Amino acid sequence: MSTKIFPTAQDAETAFYEALEHGDYPTMVAVWAEDEEVVCVHPGGPRLRGTDEVLAQWKRIFEGGQRLQLRITNQVVIAGMMIAVHSVQENITIEGEGPAPHPVVATNVYQRIGPGWRMVAHHASPAPTPPAPAPTENRLPGSATLH
Repeated sequence: MSTKIFPTAQDAETAFYEALEHGDYPTMVAVWAEDEEVVCVHPGGPRLRGTDEVLAQWKRIFEGGQRLQLRITNQVVIAGMMIAVHSVQENITIEGEGPAPHPVVATNVYQRIGPGWRMVAHHASPAPTPPAPAPTENRLPGSATLH
């Protein structure tokens, strides 16, 4: 078990995104709880279950060498004494490729385990494509729009 302690769920979340951005596998290991019931779903991927399976996938991702820049927006936090749920929008830029075409919506669940907080679930999926703007009507000069 990791000796790193995250005093708050937000500290664990900050470490998670820093590890993701920097490809820092030891920190990613420290963030996750050691439990066969943890789950992780990457955008378009299968549900991974258990610490070993989840961390093996993070290791493969980091070994791919892709460098990311992340900007987290629209965070919503639901927190209790022992569990916290964070819903965020991940705005990802891939080094050498520019920004991803659409943000990713993620739900991160943290549990207080002993003296600190650990991630027990991460579920990320592509944000829906924003609706196209309504077509403009051809109007005669001088016409007004009424309700």
